[in-house]
Amino acid sequence: MKKQHQITVQAIRSKGCNPRFYVYVPLALASAIGLEAGEKVQWTLLDRNTLQMERSGSTLPPAIEKTRASKKK
Repeated sequence: MKKQHQITVQAIRSKGCNPRFYVYVPLALASAIGLEAGEKVQWTLLDRNTLQMERSGSTLPPAIEKTRASKKK
C-alpha cells in the first residue's frame, strides 16, 4: 500500500468572507483507513510541518453508524 499521498491545499475566497482552506483526503487513503463521509476528525499541530488527524470515538451521524454496523455483520 502506498504510504504517502500528495495533495494540494485549496483556498475558497467568497466576497465579504475570510478565505477558507480545504484539504481533500484521496479516496485510496480514505478507503485504506475506513474513513467515511460525515465523520468528524480532529487535527493536532505537532510542529510547523506535521499535522496529526484523529477520530474521536463514534462521531458518525446515526444513519452512517447504522450502515457501518450492518456492513460488519
